[in-house]
Amino acid sequence: MADLSPADLPIRDLTEAYRLREVSPVDVTQEVLDRIEQRDQELRAYVFVNRDEAMDQARAAERAYAAGEPRSSLDGVPISVKDAFHARGLPTTLGSRVHRGVVSRSDSGVVKRLRSAGSVILGKTNTAEFGQSATCDNMLGPDTVNPWGEGLTPGGSSGGAAVSVAAGMASAAVGSDGGGSIRIPAAFTGLVGVKPTYGLVPDEKGFRGMTDFVVAGPLARRVADARALLSVLAGRQFAHESRPLRIAYVARPEGRPVDPRVGASLDDLARLLGDLGHTVIPMDLDLGGWEDIFGPLVLDDENRERGHLLALCPEELTRYELGSLRAAQDLDPLDVVHAEELLPQYRSRVGTFFEEVDVILTPTVATPAFPLGERPRDIDGVEVDWLWGAFPFTVPFNVAGVPAVTIPCGLVDGLPVAAQLVTAAGADALAMAVAEQLEAALALQLFPSAVDALQAP
Repeated sequence: MADLSPADLPIRDLTEAYRLREVSPVDVTQEVLDRIEQRDQELRAYVFVNRDEAMDQARAAERAYAAGEPRSSLDGVPISVKDAFHARGLPTTLGSRVHRGVVSRSDSGVVKRLRSAGSVILGKTNTAEFGQSATCDNMLGPDTVNPWGEGLTPGGSSGGAAVSVAAGMASAAVGSDGGGSIRIPAAFTGLVGVKPTYGLVPDEKGFRGMTDFVVAGPLARRVADARALLSVLAGRQFAHESRPLRIAYVARPEGRPVDPRVGASLDDLARLLGDLGHTVIPMDLDLGGWEDIFGPLVLDDENRERGHLLALCPEELTRYELGSLRAAQDLDPLDVVHAEELLPQYRSRVGTFFEEVDVILTPTVATPAFPLGERPRDIDGVEVDWLWGAFPFTVPFNVAGVPAVTIPCGLVDGLPVAAQLVTAAGADALAMAVAEQLEAALALQLFPSAVDALQAP
């Protein structure tokens, strides 16, 4: 760690340095803000930088450490917040031109807990409009760019959150995940992303979208950092677990195609888990049926919350949002009723998998990051649909309501690829423990590789 800037230290090491008065929260925050100024014109991770208040929060943290009374394990840690959470006095665009100039009057629950913990809130990060898309494009300005390669998507909808961390412009980030919106950008940018158990992290008085499935969670460079942030968000500690496990390896969920390079990395990871003492069993679990639930309930929710925008200001909406709202208007109400009936059945069915195994291992996404605006239509020689082709492996676990962690497992052609670890509802600690064991065994040094890629000629 000696060659790392204090701003790049693991959160535990950073706060210990604060406690010993070796490093100042003010100096670290200033360094991170300087990086944002230097790098974000190209990357466009942030839609608003909270400079003055962030420095005030850093000074408050410095006083807390000087008094020997840090408020939490995140006191003085620079955190970015996805622009889908309300923060008092800060703009909240929700990724939409409809909300340009809107300033939140109060904190939603997630931000309130960050403030109480003494976190330094750096600003709001870019998101797909209303968090609906698996990429991070909207009409507010140019797309957010993946620091791993010029012109590549970071994924979405928490794309700005992922880029802020991958490019060293935050120690960790808060995102939200209704269908993969934490795990997809984490996978594309070489980060750890945690989608907690549904309901574990409430966002009181927060934005409503994908309401039946969405949950707030961390994006971080290390599992321990993600655990520290999730502990604050959830208001509870997560114990470290270590024991031999039964792991179901589902290499191609629902028989969907996977880029062979991604598949090879996952095969290697499955072998590694066996070498680490776990029993890894190739399986073909029945995950089908999620589309009949997710589609109708998301569209119904979107119509209820934003259907009025079709008549009010259609020219202010992205093609993606327009398409969603128009599809929602044509939705058969009986399909919604049927989806509501199927949801508990699906959750029960997935729950039974964990009577036989402890963990499910899948790819997180089917491909490495691809060029902005160019979703793959062909994967491993198989034609795939535009909407789900690259991203079919995260949504089932939103519908199931169970925790899922994505962890980088290698590089292909210089780009990160990632594995997804899924556990039973409430077993968030176990998912993070397995991810941390793999992190130690793989010893990947992906940070600051993204920054190096950005700065390469």
